[in-house]
Amino acid sequence: QVQLVESGGGLVQAGGSLRLSCAASGRTFSNYAMGWFRQAPGKEREFVAGISKSGGRVDYADSVKGRFTISRDNAKNTGYLQMNSLKPEDTAVYYCAAVAQPPYTTRIRRQVHEYDYWGQGTQVTVSS
Repeated sequence: QVQLVESGGGLVQAGGSLRLSCAASGRTFSNYAMGWFRQAPGKEREFVAGISKSGGRVDYADSVKGRFTISRDNAKNTGYLQMNSLKPEDTAVYYCAAVAQPPYTTRIRRQVHEYDYWGQGTQVTVSS
C-alpha cells in the first residue's frame, strides 16, 4: 500500500499563491500516477490535476489551467501542486491521490473511482 499526507494549505488573499505537498510512503513511489482533487462543502470531489508516474505527462481541469502546476520528485517521494492567481472559488479541501500505472501508459486518470489511495486532505481558503 501507499500512504499519502498532504501539507501546505492555508488562508490566502485572492491573487496569492500556495504550494501543496503530498508526501508518499510505502511501495515505490515511481510506480504510481498521482492526482490532485478538491471538494467544497456540499459539492462532489472534482479533478484538479494529474501527472504520470515519471512526470512526463500532465493534465489539468479547465478551471485551473494556466494558474496551477503539478509536479513530482520521485527521489523525494513527493508530489506538488503550485497554485498561483488564486480565486475565492478555489476554496476547498484539497486531496492527493495515487494509482498504480502500467508500463508505457500515458493516459491521465480524471475520475475519483480511478484512484486507489488518498491523503487526508488539506484546507485551502481564498479570501476576496
